[in-house]
Amino acid sequence: MTSIPTPTTAIIVVAAGSGTRLGAGMPKALVDIDGRTVLHHALDGVFAAQRMQVVVVAPAGFEQAAADMLTDADRGRGWPASVVVGGQTRQQSVAAGLAALDAKIDVVLVHDAARALTSAAQIDAVAAAVTSDAGVIPALPVVDTLKQVSGDEVVGAVDRSLLAAAQTPQGFPRRALEAAYERVLLTGDEHTDDAALFAADGGTVRRIPGSERAFKITTAEDLERARMLLTQRMPSPPMLPRIGVGTDVHAFGGEGNLWLAGLEWPGEQPLSGHSDGDAVAHAMVDALLGAAGLGDIGQHFGTAHPEYAGAHADVFLARTAAMLAEAGFAIGNVSVQFQGNRPRFSARRVEAEQVLSAALGGAAVTVSATTTDGLGFTGRGEGIAVTAVALVHRI
Repeated sequence: MTSIPTPTTAIIVVAAGSGTRLGAGMPKALVDIDGRTVLHHALDGVFAAQRMQVVVVAPAGFEQAAADMLTDADRGRGWPASVVVGGQTRQQSVAAGLAALDAKIDVVLVHDAARALTSAAQIDAVAAAVTSDAGVIPALPVVDTLKQVSGDEVVGAVDRSLLAAAQTPQGFPRRALEAAYERVLLTGDEHTDDAALFAADGGTVRRIPGSERAFKITTAEDLERARMLLTQRMPSPPMLPRIGVGTDVHAFGGEGNLWLAGLEWPGEQPLSGHSDGDAVAHAMVDALLGAAGLGDIGQHFGTAHPEYAGAHADVFLARTAAMLAEAGFAIGNVSVQFQGNRPRFSARRVEAEQVLSAALGGAAVTVSATTTDGLGFTGRGEGIAVTAVALVHRI
């Protein structure tokens, strides 16, 4: 079997560090355009270009969502690809991407995910134009009449023939770019893009023609423009519902009363856990997060988040519902089944379903219980196991 050679070109797709946000608390790279996110469309362009190493620099807390999009965009091609967490600034984010490159990479492209409609042709053109002694940017001529101002007063004209509007990806010889980043991270200097950083370190930067479609999605108007262009290109894919599965297991232990399915069970031995050990609620959270591609309960509510120690189901579920809404999802329904000898659940089933539904803003929730005929740890009364299935859909 012939092995696939390691590519010598890499592209760092920056989805973190810009600071500009569209929508309720979502990084702009993860905002939905047409059932697919800004980042998803950017990766579609990347994977239509020549084979290269792909490094996505994701916002902290959204690594799993970015990884899922990366896997989907790859579509089984098997490109070398990974996700790293970005920093507080764009330069820190690019530096994180540089640290993830394979040793054989000698050309690096740095691409803003916000330029979601950048074509594969532009990506390939930049890669081909990079030389051992010069970087390359795609750029458009400036067409507007530009004025120099002081406050509200126009004080002069600007010769637009001397200007160009820079786009991405911007390409560089790897060693020279890494050296420039090493120095700038020591000095603390900030630059608006990688070409400026590279040039400030003495590097030569040349330009090639850019594309009107490679505009940066920054405002709501930009987002609408992208939607219109995509609609003209092809029909939007059907917005099918998405399904997630969650499981959770907790052993009996600890002090106080049992909390399960959002209810307190006086006199029942509690389940051990970081919060209240409510395995039903925790499985529901995992199912909902999984359906929306937003990671898992450990990422958002684990031991690294001490504010959730001892929290009950309503806190977990309300926060999860808010996260899904911010990501553009509505909850269809959640079905849960737990396995255990106790507590006796049937008498409080309706009460539990009402409490769990209220925590999710009124979404339908059904809960069932079963035993395992004395088999396994649940049959021996050592703990409870829960499976949840959630259905969500795009708003």
